[in-house]
Amino acid sequence: MNKVIITCAVTGSIHTPSMSPYLPVTPEQIAQSAIEAAQAGAAMVHLHARDPRDGRPTQDPDMFRRFLPQISEASDVIVNLTTGGAPTMSVEERLQPALQLKPEVASLNMGSMNFGLFPMLNRFKEFKYDWEQSYLEGSDDRIFRNTFKDIEFILTSCRDNETRFEIECYDIGHLYAAAHFLERGLVEPPLFIQSVFGILGGIGAHPEDVFHMKRTADRLFGNDYVWSVLGAGANQMRVCALSASVGGNCRVGLEDSLWEGRGKLARTNADQVKRVRTIVEALSLEVATPEEARRLLKLKGRSRVGF
Repeated sequence: MNKVIITCAVTGSIHTPSMSPYLPVTPEQIAQSAIEAAQAGAAMVHLHARDPRDGRPTQDPDMFRRFLPQISEASDVIVNLTTGGAPTMSVEERLQPALQLKPEVASLNMGSMNFGLFPMLNRFKEFKYDWEQSYLEGSDDRIFRNTFKDIEFILTSCRDNETRFEIECYDIGHLYAAAHFLERGLVEPPLFIQSVFGILGGIGAHPEDVFHMKRTADRLFGNDYVWSVLGAGANQMRVCALSASVGGNCRVGLEDSLWEGRGKLARTNADQVKRVRTIVEALSLEVATPEEARRLLKLKGRSRVGF
C-alpha cells in the first residue's frame, strides 16, 4: 500500500502537567484532542488516562470510560489502549483497561528496561503538583517491568478479546522477544511493530539506529509485520520522515513530544498530526484512513469493542 498509518499518542504518562498547559489531562480534554487528531488525519489514537484532579497517570478503567464513548461517537478512528500505564504500576493494574474494554488495539512493551525521565529536570524546575518532581527524580532508580511472564500474562488475558497489539520495541532485543512470542503462537501476523527511538534506556535516534531496527525486523518477520516508528522529543519528525521514506508508518502526539519546533510548545495533538501529514504527502504518499488501517492490520472492527 502506498499509504501511511499515522498514530497519535494523545497524552501518555511521561510528561507531567506543569510541562505544558496544552497537555490533555481531563477526560473532556483527552476526548476532544483525540477527535481533533483523527480529523487531522490520524487513523489510530493511542490513549492513556489521567486523574483530572492532579494529572497523574491512572489505569482505572472507569476513567477511560469517561472519554471513550465520546471518541467513538464522533469518529471511526482506531482506539489503542495502553497496557504500559506508568512504570510505577503493577502489570495487573496496567492490564485492566485493555482487559475490560476490549479495544481493537492495545500497546505492549516487549521487555523490561531502564526508563529515564530525570533529564527533564534540567529543563523544568517548577511544578504545580507534589507528585511531579518525585516522579521524575525517581526514574533514575526505576525499571519499567515487563518480564516474559508479564508479557505472556497480558497476551493470554486478552486473547479472547481478539485485541491486537501495538508491539513497542525500545531496542533490538525487543524485536527478538516479539519473534519469540510469534514462534510460540501467542501473537499472530501481521505484527504491528512500533519502534521507539530516543528514550533514555532504549535505542538512540540516529539514522543508523532507525535503519538497524528496520533491517532486523525485516530479517525476523519478512512480510509478516507492519512497521511504525516514534521519536521522542526533538527526534519526532525526523524519525517519522525516515520511516515514511522507506515505506514505514508514523506515530506523533504529546505523549512523545511536547514540541512543535525549537522552543515552541505544540498547542494541540492535531498540530503534530498535520505536520507529519505534510511530510508524508511531500513524499508523494497518502495518509491511510481508519478503515484502510484496519484492513492492513487485520483488526476485528470497531463494533466488537467493549465501550
